[in-house]
Amino acid sequence: MERITDRASNPFGMRAPAEPAVYGYGDVNADFHVIGADGDTHGGTETGVPFTRSTAGERIQSVLHAVGFAAEPYSDRPTLENCYLSYLRLAPGDPADVERYLDAELRALNAHILLPVGDDPLGYVLREFTTQARSLPVDAERLHATEIRGRGFLVVPIREPTAWEPGDEAALVDRLESLLNSDYRQTKGVATRIG
Repeated sequence: MERITDRASNPFGMRAPAEPAVYGYGDVNADFHVIGADGDTHGGTETGVPFTRSTAGERIQSVLHAVGFAAEPYSDRPTLENCYLSYLRLAPGDPADVERYLDAELRALNAHILLPVGDDPLGYVLREFTTQARSLPVDAERLHATEIRGRGFLVVPIREPTAWEPGDEAALVDRLESLLNSDYRQTKGVATRIG
């Protein structure tokens, strides 16, 4: 089912317990969902848009542009297609309380590929959306640009962008291009990829 909205920012009408908040942003029909930590860590506190005005944002947006998700290499209000950006924590507050907003957004968006950026989002995604939380380390550096089967999602961890080394950006671009050239859609309940 295709969702129709004229809003790229906070299209699901979330209301954070505290303001200012950095709400989800992008294509509400996206198959790829990039999940960062928060506005202080990955940018966006000034713009209200995830992954903006920060080194992390510039690097993530560069990758999104390289694979065709973003219309330009960087923008404070990127034009996105097949990609949605959001954070584990919308605003300051108890992470246990505000994670429910991300959970609601994940379910509303229903993307096939989750791209957690850094260890905190990766830990959350492994716990909540895979059966591998105990068998895999919460180590985005080690798991960068790999594929992890989830419960109805394919998870592609992203190393903290401010710590990228030569080859990290290319590895992520290669992984995303490989997914885009395959049948990456996940059957909810059974994560499979035909390629």
